[in-house]
Amino acid sequence: MSKIAVVALSGGMDSLVTLAEIRAKGYDIAALHFNYGQRTERRELEAFHAICDHYAIETRLVVDVAYLAAIGASSLTDPSIEVERANLDRTGIPSSYVPFRNANILAIATSWAEALGASAIGIGAVEEDSSGYPDCRREFFSAFERVIELGTRPDTHITILTPVIGYRKAEIVRRGVELGVPFELSWSCYVRSDIACGECDSCALRLRGFQLAGIEDPIPYVVKPRYG
Repeated sequence: MSKIAVVALSGGMDSLVTLAEIRAKGYDIAALHFNYGQRTERRELEAFHAICDHYAIETRLVVDVAYLAAIGASSLTDPSIEVERANLDRTGIPSSYVPFRNANILAIATSWAEALGASAIGIGAVEEDSSGYPDCRREFFSAFERVIELGTRPDTHITILTPVIGYRKAEIVRRGVELGVPFELSWSCYVRSDIACGECDSCALRLRGFQLAGIEDPIPYVVKPRYG
């Protein structure tokens, strides 16, 4: 009997490697994507479908959660808030944090997983080398597993898989190469949809990961700084 995992696939490198890791463990993938009014919504959706096509994933769900943009308070969804330029030594929570986004993602993923009879949910959270988002911590996902246990049918058993949560970006790059993932299909930039800016937090983390791994990032950038 096949086992199913619902994987939240943003189209970025972390969720791409997460999908590949879970697929390598023998799961059938149901890919879940969210349009939440982010600046690069169209480009991220394009990456989602390209990755699904690459892996021949037929079970896909795209969910409109535009209410996250209406709630606001994030530079990813509010054009009046500037996306911060890269500062890899920053402490605290950056303006790109979308309030409690991962809880919204996990709640919808749980609904779909229960409907599909899936036994796992995958999400590409990264704790150590991330931008400092509070909903990317191990204890958050452990707590949400308990929420799932309490809020679903007695015969529903769903675990949350976070295979890259303890990796640094360079390790994600190396593992992705080992798994043969199509990094060229992924998109990480917070600002632009044509050519990655190379200067936002997400671009900086990605570029530094590739640079430290000694591997060329296959997507184009407006500028390509060195991040040591």
